[in-house]
Amino acid sequence: MTDHPRDRFDLVPDEAAETAFLDALERGRLHHAWLLCGPEGAGKASFAYRAARRLLGAAPDPARGPLGARPDDPVSRLVSAQAHPDLLVLERLVEGGRTKRNISVDQARDLPEFFAKSPSQARHRVAIIDAADDLNLNAANALLKVLEEPPERGVLFLVTHAPGRLLATIRSRCRRLAFPVWAEDRLEALVARRTGVGGEAAHRAAVMAGGSPGRALALAAGPVVEADELARAWVAADADRAEQLAVIDGFRGAEGQARFDILMERLIAAVRERALSAGPDGARWAELWGRLSELPERQSGLNLDKGDVLSGALADLARTRRMTGPPAC
Repeated sequence: MTDHPRDRFDLVPDEAAETAFLDALERGRLHHAWLLCGPEGAGKASFAYRAARRLLGAAPDPARGPLGARPDDPVSRLVSAQAHPDLLVLERLVEGGRTKRNISVDQARDLPEFFAKSPSQARHRVAIIDAADDLNLNAANALLKVLEEPPERGVLFLVTHAPGRLLATIRSRCRRLAFPVWAEDRLEALVARRTGVGGEAAHRAAVMAGGSPGRALALAAGPVVEADELARAWVAADADRAEQLAVIDGFRGAEGQARFDILMERLIAAVRERALSAGPDGARWAELWGRLSELPERQSGLNLDKGDVLSGALADLARTRRMTGPPAC
């Protein structure tokens, strides 16, 4: 598994964004709310934690980029331990091993109380919302009330993968920082440096990542690579029944949901790739892609049996393959 953004110290998501933030800080023009926009996995949350460490007083470490800080700095340790009194993080809660679909209004109501207090150890109090897209409507309205009356010495970082989904009144009260996609050669170098994976495996992770550094690092992990190879094989030919049963058996236990999610994500990606290269048969593969894309959320929301969901997906895949021709060369 890859590190949580709060534990990443050597990933500089976007140097231009860090320089812009530092310039505002040094000029005394620090905005109270920052909207961090870009594709999922582009490093927005990593930036938020890097900026938070700087605002909370971590000693700068230029060797780790403009907002770099040492992992052994006392502030860094408190942030990594989720124990800094001047930092509040809102993200989807995990209950009973399952991640909730939204950030609730009860969580968002912690913001006014948090910012009503003076900083206890730093010059600022900082809140990170990861991601603002996950706020339900009532939670979004609770956030808006905080933005309408900016807290003194308070700074909010709102991570968003789809800013258009946020309330316009929230967007208008934030300064926007955009995080562009990374080039494949930069992603490949990142994977090699951070994971030790090189050669074809690093190149493949970079290609699959779609410009996202976080995604590239995740894809370089062994289980993801194995799942991708299996998904590609299943798109090319019917799954062996014994192999399918062995995979389903792996869905048991504490890590079963994660294995299922990874495999379905790679299967959906492989079908999408086939749809884009299938020529006259592309429409049928695109329809399959749409159907499969709905399955993970349906499985999670209705607590469906993971083995049954995978078996149904593979049967649908087999039907589509029978109705279409072989893959284009």
